[in-house]
Amino acid sequence: MKQLLLGTATAGLLALSPLASATTIELQRFFGACGAEYGNNTDVSEAVGECGIITSLVNKFEADNPDIDVNVTTVEWPGYDQLNAQLASRSAPDVVSMHYSAISDYQSRGLLVPLDKLLKDQNIKPSDFTEAGISSVTKEDGIYALPFDNWTMLFHVNNNLMKQAGLLKKDGTPILPTSREELFSQGKQFQEATGKPYLIQVSANETASFARMFYTLMMQQNSTFFDDPRKIDLTGEDAKKTLTFMKDMLNVTAKNLDYAAAVSGFSSGDAGISVNGTWLIGSYDNQSKESNNALSGGYSVYPIPQFFDKKDVTYTDGHGWAVPRGKRSDEKMAAIGKLFKFFYDNNYQWARTGHLPVVKAVINSEQFKSLPHRSDIAKIAKTGQALPSAVLRQFAIQDILGEELSSAVNGDKSIDDALKTAQYRVNDLLENI
Repeated sequence: MKQLLLGTATAGLLALSPLASATTIELQRFFGACGAEYGNNTDVSEAVGECGIITSLVNKFEADNPDIDVNVTTVEWPGYDQLNAQLASRSAPDVVSMHYSAISDYQSRGLLVPLDKLLKDQNIKPSDFTEAGISSVTKEDGIYALPFDNWTMLFHVNNNLMKQAGLLKKDGTPILPTSREELFSQGKQFQEATGKPYLIQVSANETASFARMFYTLMMQQNSTFFDDPRKIDLTGEDAKKTLTFMKDMLNVTAKNLDYAAAVSGFSSGDAGISVNGTWLIGSYDNQSKESNNALSGGYSVYPIPQFFDKKDVTYTDGHGWAVPRGKRSDEKMAAIGKLFKFFYDNNYQWARTGHLPVVKAVINSEQFKSLPHRSDIAKIAKTGQALPSAVLRQFAIQDILGEELSSAVNGDKSIDDALKTAQYRVNDLLENI
């Protein structure tokens, strides 16, 4: 009996040991919440959209690694106010989603853990990544995040409405503007034929889209507005031309829409072209394959046209996974390494969202190239351009620029005043780092 009891006790301890020895990773991310639909899904191939795919990826990782628990906290985009408070109170999570443009804010203050050894231990080499991906997470000769994607703003097109407006070619592809003049002439033609706005974009309660469009249009003029990374120069004619064009675009654009309204408006067929990000490709394409909706059999997507012809370029940013400063055991860092290797190995699955992959083997694969619409946006892998990596506080600069540009576009300030104030505020920020 004693031996039996001992055996029973031992068996009980063994049964409990995986739970007792499990390593927990606290992961904090944006990308939305969708637990009701994907909370238990481990078949990543069946997931759609950013939230569905990232939720399913984490579920699959946990299923494959029963000795590692991943506790996920979902924050409202972009989540940096919450992260700042956590860092100040020494309660930062183990892993956070982070825009490339925000990395310098944290790395320059010593708030991120360099990941060179962690990645090397997982046999992940810098040369495995695209230049756009690895250069965005490399600061002062160290790697401070796992590159996950590159994203940009695009023209999402409702071909059904474009056909109604006489703006569809015989091969079924849309006729898109190749100049500022064509944008307005096509916009007028579209509105007269359909009774709907030509463009739909975010214009209320969120200003990031204004800054992103501004960057693209300035880069298309081969502008040197950030030639000196320590200060911005918005005094040139390029800045005035850009902001004037952005304001004039309101004449063919649906007005006063926040992000949710702009996304659902295009999905419902309220406009011909949505100016929004790569992350919506998967959702819109999936909708187009269903019947009896505004996009059924009639969705396409393209880079923002070259409205200024000096340079074929589109502003790009991206998402990475960073490890905030903090004390962690070797076991926990090894678990984080396994998670990062899993994200690396599944870069194709994440690319199904519409974001451009950063793993060279994926972006060059036939599997990726065969995804819908990728051939139409593939050039962005070569023409995409970020702000100079030496520019600090890029996320804060985006907020400042977005606020001032929005005030001009919506008529609350003159173009000259908005540019002057934006330059002052950005340079004051950079001077006081």
